[in-house]
Amino acid sequence: MLLVGKTGAIVAGVFGAAFIGYCIYFDRKRRSAPDFRVKLRERRRKQQQDKGNDCISKLPDLKDVEAVQKFFLEEVQLGEELLARGDYEKGVDHLSNAVSVCGQPQQLLQVLQQTLPHPVFQMLIQRLPAVRQRFLAGMNAQNLVEDDVE
Repeated sequence: MLLVGKTGAIVAGVFGAAFIGYCIYFDRKRRSAPDFRVKLRERRRKQQQDKGNDCISKLPDLKDVEAVQKFFLEEVQLGEELLARGDYEKGVDHLSNAVSVCGQPQQLLQVLQQTLPHPVFQMLIQRLPAVRQRFLAGMNAQNLVEDDVE
């Protein structure tokens, strides 16, 4: 019985070493590919652009009241869900989007101040100016597109 356990451990060790060698070989092959760095830079650049434009791309038409209400409710709900999961960064992002399109942001901020933990509310307050700038840029982009159509 001891021999089987010893043999099994040796076999597992050999297969483990072979797997690690396989991973190292293909990682080295992948990194030595001529276009690896170019593709990596493009992928990172695209992720940064998607992250920065995420808020602007889903910005509702601010003239359409129903679209703004729907966006507001979705952002509040998503923000609450993310905060409940413990993802405070993304949750605060969505709540700040909701505050930015809210018709009465002061009242919403008072409610959020009472319901959110103090550090999370401080994150929200700190993030609001940057989010408002993004929304203003998005509104300007929408206006430019509408002006081009006319």
